[in-house]
Amino acid sequence: MNPVLENPFYYLENFHQVLHWIGERYSDLLTGEEAEFLARFPALPQPARALFVRMVMRKGEFFRASKLSYPEIGCTVSAAAPLVEQGWLLQDPELTLDELFDLLQKPEIARVFALTGAERSARKAEQLEALRARHEGRHRFTAWYADAGDQVYHILSKPLCDRLRLIFFGNFHQDWSEFVLSNLGIYRYEKVEFSPAARGFRSRRDIDDYLALHACRERFADGADPLLLARELPALAGDNEWLLSRRQKMLFQFGQQLEKLGNWAGAFELYEQCAYPGARARAIRVLEKDERLGLAYEWLQRAQAAPESEAERQQLLRMAPRLRRKLGHMRAPAHKPTPVERIDLQLPMPSEDWWVEGVVRDHLWQDDAPCFYVENALANSLFGLLCWDAVFAAIPGAFFHPFHHGPADLHSADFQRRRAALFEACFARLDDGSYVDHIRANFAAKSGLQSPFVYWDAIDGELLELALACIPVAHLRRWFERILLDIKSNRSGFPDLIQFWPAESRYRMVEVKGPGDRLQDNQLRWIDYCAEHGMPVSVCYLAWQE
Repeated sequence: MNPVLENPFYYLENFHQVLHWIGERYSDLLTGEEAEFLARFPALPQPARALFVRMVMRKGEFFRASKLSYPEIGCTVSAAAPLVEQGWLLQDPELTLDELFDLLQKPEIARVFALTGAERSARKAEQLEALRARHEGRHRFTAWYADAGDQVYHILSKPLCDRLRLIFFGNFHQDWSEFVLSNLGIYRYEKVEFSPAARGFRSRRDIDDYLALHACRERFADGADPLLLARELPALAGDNEWLLSRRQKMLFQFGQQLEKLGNWAGAFELYEQCAYPGARARAIRVLEKDERLGLAYEWLQRAQAAPESEAERQQLLRMAPRLRRKLGHMRAPAHKPTPVERIDLQLPMPSEDWWVEGVVRDHLWQDDAPCFYVENALANSLFGLLCWDAVFAAIPGAFFHPFHHGPADLHSADFQRRRAALFEACFARLDDGSYVDHIRANFAAKSGLQSPFVYWDAIDGELLELALACIPVAHLRRWFERILLDIKSNRSGFPDLIQFWPAESRYRMVEVKGPGDRLQDNQLRWIDYCAEHGMPVSVCYLAWQE
């Protein structure tokens, strides 16, 4: 057994680690309530602290004592008493009918409400619907179920603990399970020697702004009016690019929802003030749908003069002929991509489980020319292994807790600029030939560590050696430069297959399309880039033999 998990209170130790970490690094940003919790919690009896953490880590806010049975804690009611005294738990809370139903099993529901006949045998959801009309308001658990022989507790401090979790992780998508997954060795993280002063939030306003944005996102998920939400989004301090980017992304998503609802004017109102990648192209599109063609063309011309990315340039090339035609303008010369080899295959449909890329891979495979399904895995992994030191450099604000899968600023506009010298040193290895040994060394030394680039499950030693032997260094450089130019967009879209001819030190990439499939925009951009720079790339169209 893992020695950490041999301690039955491992989860409590993890929670204390978070509190200690926050106390050391964020004490000046805490509210009075948060600071008081950090001071008072360690003084409680161990069973009370353990029970509290167990409840924090479970879903929901209402718990029956009988369902909180943990051998290391002992009597739940005794452990809960100090928590009730502190005001962090409420004993015998008032419950709505819906909240009560979440706590009761079907036989208990039948007993509490004296159900008979069809109501007794109905599904739980149907029972709830039938009883709502007869039971309104909130009542204490003991009033609902006097002879339960059980206690119910309402944990009142979950919002506080959620804030502490946010302060520690810098986000809401990571939770307490990160500790357990790390303790078990399921997730392993690079050890970055960042300063004790490193932290994700620089001011209390940053924390409160994040919470306000998150609340808007929750309301959006619940179906609130996107235009109303956009107008209620908090105005943020101008010096936090990370939070400003989150706000811009939310505006973009609100605009997309308004598009789905056919509210072109509302969608344009949001896209017009949105700097998120893709917003300008969406603004042109909704202007066109709203028949505001003159304004759409003005936006198109401004965008064409300074495209924000390859993706936008591609979208503009697609929109321009249509808008010009609608406005009666002269037809412009069409953009012609670099020609790419086409492979047409007609194969019998396999009788057993299959996937089109696997079928083509197996067909192309030769003993002297092995073929692998890699898609985005190989190029990203080679980049991640070569540039490991740059990606995991202790840049201020990039790492601020032990559970980072990658730097927090990975998708920031200045990600590469802040590490320019480090990436230059990594790319210099491509020039002097030391990249081969460096990639091999990191493949061995960093095996299994979390990385935003390396696909450990998809690459092995054989594939790595074939790639290093058969892919020219000039091609690797082109891949890596393009990935680094726009990490978010260019990490995906690589061709599905790669085939090697080791005896000839050459390779080719193959994008596979089955019947009815078409090339996606990011795939087209990668294929065009590779063809333009003389890299061997083909598109294979598979059809089934009748």
